[in-house]
Amino acid sequence: MTLGQQDFAGTWQIARQIDDRHAGQRDTFAGHAVLTPDGADGLRYHETGVLRLGDGQGFRAERVYLWTFGADGIAVRFSDGREFHTFAPDGMAAGTDHPCGADYYRVTYDFTRWPAWQSVWNVTGPAKNYTMTSAYRRG
Repeated sequence: MTLGQQDFAGTWQIARQIDDRHAGQRDTFAGHAVLTPDGADGLRYHETGVLRLGDGQGFRAERVYLWTFGADGIAVRFSDGREFHTFAPDGMAAGTDHPCGADYYRVTYDFTRWPAWQSVWNVTGPAKNYTMTSAYRRG
C-alpha cells in the first residue's frame, strides 16, 4: 500500500526520543505536526511541541518542512526550499541520506502499522552522534 497526500494530511501527535551519544543523554520531544495543502502536489509539515533535555530543561520547539508528492515518492525540503531527503511512503522505507557539513543523516521510515508510523534518524559525524526515533499517530 503506497500512501498519498490525502493519507498524511491532517494532525499527527508526535512522541520523539533522542539518544544523544555525544552528550551522553536522552532527550524527548512531545508535540504535534499539522500537514496542510501546499500547492497541487504538496503538504506543509508544521511541527510544534516541547523538547525536554536529559537534565530536565524544557524548550518550545518548532519546525517546518515542505513535502512534495511525486511518482518516485515524497521529496522533503526545508522551509527555505533547500533539499533535505526523499522517501517512498510504503512499508519499511529507507530515505535518501543527507550530508550536512561533516555530519551525515540517514533515515528509515516504518509504515507497516499504518495509520501509526515512525521515522528513525541516525546522525553521525564530528559534531553529532545521535539516534532520533519519532512515533506518529493521528491526533
